[in-house]
Amino acid sequence: MSHIAIIGGGQAGAALAARLRQLGHDGKLTLICGEDVLPYQRPPLSKKYLMKEMAREQLYLRPERFYLDHEITLIRGRQVSAIRPGSRQIELAGDIISYDKLALTTGASPRLLPAAMGGDLPGIHAVRTLADTDRMAPEFRPGQRLLIVGGGYIGLEAAAVAAGLGLHVTLAEMAPRILQRVAAPETSDFFRDLHSAHGVEIREDARLKRLRSGNGITAEFADGPECAADFVIIGIGVLPNDDLAAAAGIACDNGILVDVQGRTSDSHIWAAGDCTRLPYRGARIRLESVQNAIDQAEAVAANMLGHAQDYIPKPWFWSDQYDVKLQIAGLNTGYDRVVIRPGKSPESRSHWYFRGETLLAVDAMNDPRGYMIGKRLIEAERSPLPDQVADPDFDLKELL
Repeated sequence: MSHIAIIGGGQAGAALAARLRQLGHDGKLTLICGEDVLPYQRPPLSKKYLMKEMAREQLYLRPERFYLDHEITLIRGRQVSAIRPGSRQIELAGDIISYDKLALTTGASPRLLPAAMGGDLPGIHAVRTLADTDRMAPEFRPGQRLLIVGGGYIGLEAAAVAAGLGLHVTLAEMAPRILQRVAAPETSDFFRDLHSAHGVEIREDARLKRLRSGNGITAEFADGPECAADFVIIGIGVLPNDDLAAAAGIACDNGILVDVQGRTSDSHIWAAGDCTRLPYRGARIRLESVQNAIDQAEAVAANMLGHAQDYIPKPWFWSDQYDVKLQIAGLNTGYDRVVIRPGKSPESRSHWYFRGETLLAVDAMNDPRGYMIGKRLIEAERSPLPDQVADPDFDLKELL
């Protein structure tokens, strides 16, 4: 019976292993986890788990019994040092594991500040793993001064948690506005106002020169005053963990390159999740989301068993900040117009991204109905007229 090995014990790896068994793979199945814990969900790390509203055991995607019952061999706390595609072998701290088929679900890692900028000082944190959150959790005490470097969703979510716990929060974004890489100015304005109302100081166009220690941490900026903090969170994006694949000769370019079925340049190796760059509407993209990690992994599981199913992403994302739930459908790349649609209450609204007359994406703030309708329209490749979107009395559901 064939042996399928999976390197990476995150959301994609766990979903892939479970799906393989569900689809009838009865051969040997090994899931290699670099962390010495059961596979777990990451989004709550910077929210409910950090706020002690969720226990560690609640993070686990499956109980340990599941892996035993389904004969999934878990190797935890050990790093793969090399893949040998020619002999179909994995090198694991001196041990050799042979495979018939291999899946890479190695995820992504936070971008870090270089040591020359003070990135190696005590009190500098990133948010990616359970260990990361456990290390910085004791810092979240009322009155502590927190500097967040990076105005993307990770940074804003951390700011919301910290402000809610009574910390003094400063968020520094190098770009002219927060969320510049991922959202329209209208969405940036919404969340800037939201955070300012909760006491967060937001500095935009703030180019960090370096961090230095002494009576806590002091941040120096190219322009503007210094900022004193007790600890710092770096949230400046992530990089795909593709080094292992690249060293094995697998084609990579800002992620492991896969085809529509998740196969890499090696016919016996597949990949799924944040580590991949996959085809989407004539281009290649990386989708850093739980939804894509699960959906792509389940499609890869089917294809590893010969089902030949093309994976067509249906991008959606979410972010929780204070009492606002942001839901995003689609990808706004290439938009040239944003239409604001009022929600059913003063606290809700949605921003609809168009390229010409084509609907690309929707940002919905406390507007689940607008999000669901927008998502269904995008997936059906149907576009309302911008004037229809702007008219709160027009029922967009009629277009479905």
